[in-house]
Amino acid sequence: MQMKSSTIAMGRAWKEGQLCACRELSPRSCRGNPGDDPPKGDFPLQKKSPKLCGSNYPLSIAFIVVNEFCERFSYYGMRAVLTLYFLSFFHWDENLSTAVYHAFSALCYFTPVIGAIMADSWLGKYKTIIYLSIVYVVGHLIKSVGAIPSLGNQAVHVVLSMVGLFLIALGTGGIKPCVSAFGGDQFEEEHTSERSKFFSIFYLSINAGSLISTFVTPVLRGDVKCFGEDCYALAFGVPAALMVLALVVFIAGSGLYRKTPPQGNVLLEVCKCIGFAIKNRLKNRSPEIPKRDHWLDWASEKYSKQLIGEVKMVTRVLFLFIPLPMFWALFDQQGSRWTLQATKMNADFGIYVLQPDQMQFLNPLLILVFIPIFDFGLYPLINMCKLNFTPIRKMATGMILAGLAFGLAAIIEVKINETDMPRLVPKESLIRVLNLAKNPVQVTVQDKDLFQQPVESFQNPAEYSKLILNGEQESLHFTLQHQGLTLAFNYTMKEKSVYSLIVFEAEGSLSSHLITDLEAKPENGLAAVRFINALSQDVNLTINSKSFIAVQKNYSASEYSLLERDIYNNGKCITETGEFPLELGLLDFGASYTVVITNISGGAVETWKSEDIKANNVHMAWQLPQYLLISAGEVMFSITGLAFSYSQAEPSGTCTGQDCRG
Repeated sequence: MQMKSSTIAMGRAWKEGQLCACRELSPRSCRGNPGDDPPKGDFPLQKKSPKLCGSNYPLSIAFIVVNEFCERFSYYGMRAVLTLYFLSFFHWDENLSTAVYHAFSALCYFTPVIGAIMADSWLGKYKTIIYLSIVYVVGHLIKSVGAIPSLGNQAVHVVLSMVGLFLIALGTGGIKPCVSAFGGDQFEEEHTSERSKFFSIFYLSINAGSLISTFVTPVLRGDVKCFGEDCYALAFGVPAALMVLALVVFIAGSGLYRKTPPQGNVLLEVCKCIGFAIKNRLKNRSPEIPKRDHWLDWASEKYSKQLIGEVKMVTRVLFLFIPLPMFWALFDQQGSRWTLQATKMNADFGIYVLQPDQMQFLNPLLILVFIPIFDFGLYPLINMCKLNFTPIRKMATGMILAGLAFGLAAIIEVKINETDMPRLVPKESLIRVLNLAKNPVQVTVQDKDLFQQPVESFQNPAEYSKLILNGEQESLHFTLQHQGLTLAFNYTMKEKSVYSLIVFEAEGSLSSHLITDLEAKPENGLAAVRFINALSQDVNLTINSKSFIAVQKNYSASEYSLLERDIYNNGKCITETGEFPLELGLLDFGASYTVVITNISGGAVETWKSEDIKANNVHMAWQLPQYLLISAGEVMFSITGLAFSYSQAEPSGTCTGQDCRG
């Protein structure tokens, strides 16, 4: 049981980078591990901390666990909405948004090295956590201020956001290798089982903070409106407040902590040992010099056998970490590419409409579910079947599951793209015909083989037809045949543009307009709608309490308005003759509509609605299998890999039993 609870703790700790730098190397650098037994005399005498409810658990760990919960809420809550912030607030494209998101994540996984060196060589764990938490808070505050639309131009927002993200990365990464180890320091030497259970509780606090924040902050972003748009300032502000609370809680427990002074950084010693061994070996290449059993033995002139043996152990298990970057590169795309994929899907679950960035909450939820299932169900069942499911095979299975998850994501992306507008290349444009006349119309385009059949009156338009132009733009001759009459019009078409030819009757004759359509789906699952006014008087339209549109008479067209997916049946149409109710029905995820106001009769507005771009028809629930696979892969790859790496360290004889398991 102790090993299982330790393994649970190790899984997320490895992912979060919370292990001390090079903990494998010696018991001194392994403090805070589950089942850890620091050698006697290594710590200065410490006062005993009050216990929780008469148990052997120090009261101080309550402050550390609450601090970790708030900090993880802060980090994951902010990160959950980050990609959509880049996309919709900065109006960056998907590739740039994804690149900056992953650059930030990479920085967060690099800065633990800085925090470990600061804690081990200079400030100690307690002061490192305090100082870098202050940096963390400042970063959050700058990030929140940078999301206020009225504060400066886009350049100001970008600068503030990048500075804030840099400070957040420095803060969150810097405290990662310290908080869990500092919690382990609070236990006395004889309370190894309590220390092991503490790490399971610590792990649960990480997942609880992640689970709640990834569900709540997208709601704050999408369902709360401020400054007339999605409230990113609030979505970043709440995590900032949680980080302030984390710092306050941690400081509040100051008088209860056992604080150990810095003891020197093992990572630097390891690097120096390896460097000296390589340098010494290159100097002594003569065949007359006796060979040594291992290339690291060439460091024996300067470094102790114990350190050399421990470095050998590290190099022996390093191969396990080779797949790490590949696995986590895939895993972290939940917050980038998978979130962007969710924006193109149908998020209506009947009783609740999910925000696209809320789907990320499935991972911490599934991890909490899968760990007991795997530890107490799947693995024992495999053992009962006498299958040799070794740690290496578990890790390989985890990688395969991650690959399958992205295979499913690719299949879903193909289905999603079926409702997208065609990608246009140079010298191409798209066109369709909306016939608002009372009778069919035959449309022909000079030298183009288009519109073979007459277009019926108010016929739902077919797919767009592709026009091949002679250059960046071309003037084309259109001929309209209607009730025996032939009329001609010339329109200039530009490449990579989408058009609708509006045909209508005016003053007893046939006429037409060429209007520009959307070239791609509305972003973030929004719906787009525009209006064509077929009345002989101007109209003012109210769709909801915030959308007001003025449309001139005689078949003039409005600009597109972007709206949240909803049923809009409470609009108003105001004309010279009065105010009339306006019903638009459902404006669905990712769709584009043209609504023609055709008549006012019986005290109501008569309209005709055309779907220009199809709504998202792939449901977001289809992402569930890929989340199941990637989460199962995390359990099998991450937790198993860490446990196995430490089991391989045991033969070195320097860190026995559980002393070096993180």
